[in-house]
Amino acid sequence: MAGCLIDPSRAPVAFGWRAVPQLFEELQQAEADRRLRALASLCDLMHDPERIYQAVNGGFLEQLEVLFEDEDSSVRTKTCELLHLMTAHSIGRQALLSSSLLPPLSRLVEDNSSSCRRNVHRVLNRLTLLPAGADALLTLVPKLMLKLRGEEDEEEEVQVLLLSTLSSCSRLDALPALASDGVSLLGHKLSHRSPNIRREAAAVLMALSVCEDGKLQVCEESLLPVLVNLLHDEDIEVQANAAGVIMYTVIITTGKKQCLDLDVIPVLLELVSKKEEVEEEKKRKSRKALVMYSLRALTALAEAPDGRRLLLEQLPLLLRRSEAAEEDHDIRRDAQTAVRVINWRP
Repeated sequence: MAGCLIDPSRAPVAFGWRAVPQLFEELQQAEADRRLRALASLCDLMHDPERIYQAVNGGFLEQLEVLFEDEDSSVRTKTCELLHLMTAHSIGRQALLSSSLLPPLSRLVEDNSSSCRRNVHRVLNRLTLLPAGADALLTLVPKLMLKLRGEEDEEEEVQVLLLSTLSSCSRLDALPALASDGVSLLGHKLSHRSPNIRREAAAVLMALSVCEDGKLQVCEESLLPVLVNLLHDEDIEVQANAAGVIMYTVIITTGKKQCLDLDVIPVLLELVSKKEEVEEEKKRKSRKALVMYSLRALTALAEAPDGRRLLLEQLPLLLRRSEAAEEDHDIRRDAQTAVRVINWRP
């Protein structure tokens, strides 16, 4: 007769609705290996939204706080992995935000285990999918900015997650990041060898450049030459985010002057005039954003006499984009606005 197959890395799981309470009881055991096996089994169960609902409504979430300070790094890592799985669903994210777990969880971004830090950043990033989550993490932005300063040796995924979290928070309120020397720190990431890090760094910078202080800091830190160079990047999302920063920065006079000195108008016109290609959905959306940001940047540059003079020479190109029946509605609208501003007479 065949023997029963038992996975030694997992705790036995009770039948039905008794499974989750029984495994949380196991987490209170003194032996680290028993806690680890219980966490592994709970991670398996949390792929089922009904189990997440049971764990949240059963009041079991608060029991995880003591595990954040466990002496065994594997226990801390697995606990954060469990939270990451639970926050895959809205009910898990809302439960974590309304619990007392966020402060002790955020302290684990300094954990000596790289796996634990990675899982913490995954959880924090998932929380920002909710506006309430981004709002709750605003107080953590200065600490995350400090982490950004010393993350050169951190693995790429952690840096990308950190930047993505900062982007979500900064879209809600840019002031905490701006007050933490965010523009200068992000400027160093724009030249990173990884396109994922360049993309996310430019996305945070775009969020920071919405407000006037952010625009001024972009100019003061001499980041516009780097951003103009990123318009030639091989990654379409890096290009789009860089164009977005330029779009916001040229609203102010200093930004217009610096961009005109950098001869950015031909570069933006080239991006606008590039022929449409058959691309996957994600790239098509990024391409649309790139063209729209470029058109809006050109519109702002047309408010300067030197910019209007250069753009009047290229008016036929913009007219074609503004009149083409097959053109995307949003792009056609932005092209029409650009043509109207270029043709404006006092």
